[in-house]
Amino acid sequence: MHTISSQGGKATVRYGSGGVCLISAVPYEGFTTSTTQSAPETLTVTFAASRHRSEITATTEPSDRASVRETSF
Repeated sequence: MHTISSQGGKATVRYGSGGVCLISAVPYEGFTTSTTQSAPETLTVTFAASRHRSEITATTEPSDRASVRETSF
């Protein structure tokens, strides 16, 4: 299991041979959480607030990794 932190919250995922699985998504105060999984190998967790969005994308392709994109508006 791996925990990825962002300005909007923390997501814990598990990487496996069948793809990536969400274990938990915990938003910080003032943020809401949503998740999308377009394919078994790619999972996106979004933490949104009125003036900020954090997007954590975890994937197993081509290797196990996660990226965080922060957007303020």
